[in-house]
Amino acid sequence: MKLWLLIIAVLLLAVIVLVLFSHIRFALKFQKRGPDERLEIQIIALYGLVKYHYTVPGFIFEGIRRGLHVKLEKTGVAPSVSADDKERNIDRKDVSEWMDFGKRALAATRGLKTWTAETLTHVKITKLDWSTDFSLGDAAGTATAAGALWALKWTLIGWISQIIRLKEKPRLFVVPRFVDQICYLTKVDCAGQFSAGYAVYAGFRLALRVIREDQGVRQWWELLKIARRGSWAKELKEQH
Repeated sequence: MKLWLLIIAVLLLAVIVLVLFSHIRFALKFQKRGPDERLEIQIIALYGLVKYHYTVPGFIFEGIRRGLHVKLEKTGVAPSVSADDKERNIDRKDVSEWMDFGKRALAATRGLKTWTAETLTHVKITKLDWSTDFSLGDAAGTATAAGALWALKWTLIGWISQIIRLKEKPRLFVVPRFVDQICYLTKVDCAGQFSAGYAVYAGFRLALRVIREDQGVRQWWELLKIARRGSWAKELKEQH
């Protein structure tokens, strides 16, 4: 009996070690050609046993009142995960609700900004390709815009490198098209990873920060209940 318990304990320890030493990998692909966009996000964990794939086939701006129409397609390989499609409009009300939720989360967590910054430094970007082909319909204007776009891209990459670790040098391309019509095509291909062990450690540190904050646990519990019910605007307003 003791031998079986020892074997089970060793197996459990081996599984825990394998999980902690695994990596959570992600890939992001974005393409915009004129008015058409497409965004794909893939997340792989536990040596490929858990996979999530999100696709946003397009964003349609339907005016100030209706906002941005987004369709999300989700598929996954994991326990209790199946194909799922959702459509919704993102308007000013949604943005305001998210901002209120963020403010409440900051108030309920001691040093949340510091924790976020420290956690992001452990994210490794292993691939970052960003290409842009465009024409403004005028040769002089296109050439001037190409120089400005180069400067903008390298400025953004410099800012990102201060937050997230870039393991490989980004590949940036700007290709001006000297044609007599306006056209635009941009592609972003990004991949990266972070340690599952550090993700567990970061989650533990976050929990400690919540516990140390005055009524942090209660506030987060209320926020999670509100988010699950989807009635953010009304309930957040009532609690202020």
